Amino acid sequence: MSKINYGGQAVIEGVMMRGLKRATVAVRREDGTIATFHEELNYARRSLLESLPMVRGVLLLWDTLNMGIRALNVSAAASLPADERPSEGESAGGVAVSLLFAFVVFFALPVIIANALTYVGVDNFSVIVIENVLQLVIFIGYLLLVGRIPEIQRVYGYHGAEHKAINAYEAGLPLDVPTVSRQTLIHPRCGTSFLLVVMVISIPIFAIFQDQTLIIKIASRLVLIPVIAGLSFELLRLTAANYHRAWVRWLVAPSLALQRLTTREPDDAMVAVAIAALLPVLAADKVLPAAYDESLGMGIDAPTTGFKVVDEPSASV
Repeated sequence: MSKINYGGQAVIEGVMMRGLKRATVAVRREDGTIATFHEELNYARRSLLESLPMVRGVLLLWDTLNMGIRALNVSAAASLPADERPSEGESAGGVAVSLLFAFVVFFALPVIIANALTYVGVDNFSVIVIENVLQLVIFIGYLLLVGRIPEIQRVYGYHGAEHKAINAYEAGLPLDVPTVSRQTLIHPRCGTSFLLVVMVISIPIFAIFQDQTLIIKIASRLVLIPVIAGLSFELLRLTAANYHRAWVRWLVAPSLALQRLTTREPDDAMVAVAIAALLPVLAADKVLPAAYDESLGMGIDAPTTGFKVVDEPSASV
């Protein structure tokens, strides 16, 4: 089997998958057909980024964020009525607001609350513990809360389908709906696990600033996010590569358990979409027979930049 690490994300009524040379978005249209969109990737640039330890985590995350925005835009255009589709500016603005919200709620708010306790005589060690417990409680509470929204539950279903498709491929199993549906929802390289790793690694780093003023504490959270993200990426990469070891599976069990909050068991239609997103990516990397696209009715020719729709639906998946 190939050692290429494939990954992706859930989008609106669909899945985006990414390989070395291509990213594909597959979206379930209102009429039940699957639309596929492709974007050619700069393989040399990606290889360069992945050769830079620590730095690669931040650069690849930024690259993934940009592609994620484009994937969300194209999925909205394919699955939503024209009057409900966000513009590119609205999507970018929404992401910026979301990032600001995440920083305020998950980093700034806990440190503000914990810092206030120093004025009532709570010792520094207890303040550090309280800050990180608050951070974790807010994070899990947020996931539980948004997970009750029906639209988000469907996104979580597609997230589960994405994991199942990649798990089937990495196990060397056929990429058909019955086989993929039997796979686990959990994957060691999931972004949800990454977020928990970020929180854990931040504990000893932010503890260095415990004796500083509140402003410096908040500023340190903002300035050091790239450093923590880089460390977290390396740790997640290392544990994923050694996931076959029992002690590693034990070590990462809490972060894998957290994925249960952001995934749902997908239905067969969702699984079919995830397969339709993964197959063209595998074909571009030449890890599937070249003729596969003819049997599925999906062309594999793609533009050099930007996602582009392939109008022929996928009838076999």
